Amino acid sequence: MKDYANEFKGKKALVTGGSRGIGAATAQRLIDGGATVVVSARSRHEQTPTEATFIQGDISTLSGANAVAEEALKILGGMDILVNNAGAATPKLPGIESISDEDWIESLMVNFMSAVRVTNPLLPALRESGSAAIVNISAGGLMPLHGFLAHYGASKAALVSYTKSLAKELAPAGIRVNLVTPGAIITPGGDEGRKLLTSAMGITPEQMFSRIPLSGRAGTAEEMAEMIAFLASDRASYITGHNHFVTGGQGELA
Repeated sequence: MKDYANEFKGKKALVTGGSRGIGAATAQRLIDGGATVVVSARSRHEQTPTEATFIQGDISTLSGANAVAEEALKILGGMDILVNNAGAATPKLPGIESISDEDWIESLMVNFMSAVRVTNPLLPALRESGSAAIVNISAGGLMPLHGFLAHYGASKAALVSYTKSLAKELAPAGIRVNLVTPGAIITPGGDEGRKLLTSAMGITPEQMFSRIPLSGRAGTAEEMAEMIAFLASDRASYITGHNHFVTGGQGELA
């Protein structure tokens, strides 16, 4: 029987946006599996795994992303797993007309270009791994979102397309690239955005959760982390270029 407690033994991983929520849960799951993990974020939080090395940085800028990638490689001495989790959704009420040019650009930089900019300098190390995996996190990239989150949805749609292109290009090198789409997941950042979203929709978070087919409840960061860990592991050795939903049955409506 496979020893999942040691499935990442000897593996080296970077998790962006890894100081709390899904990123922190993912980092902890990889650590529990034996990986050496570096997490990056703009600031450290109580949820930040103590066994992970923390890098403070803003990867929404080219210089910031390059600095994080360079420091991660210096600490780890290589790279086997990259989880591009960093992102932010800031509703702009009442709708699309309230989204400024700066808002559109900022969303693209934070939710899309950060992944591109971190991935690029790490590709040589990932190629050397022999069994590397990249997992990108993208909510709202397939279905049009409410107007006040249009900029967020557009940036994540770009990440979906990028992931599929990257998967095709890197497959011959043995690097698997997949996407995970979360539904209603309980996290600090998600909870903040959900309050604004449900308020604008005239419902409560509980009413939103009640519509979820699987038990009418929100998911946990640990449940997301389990899917990410699976895709990062050798158990998913023949899976690449796909979007995997952790939505409690909501599917593409998440």
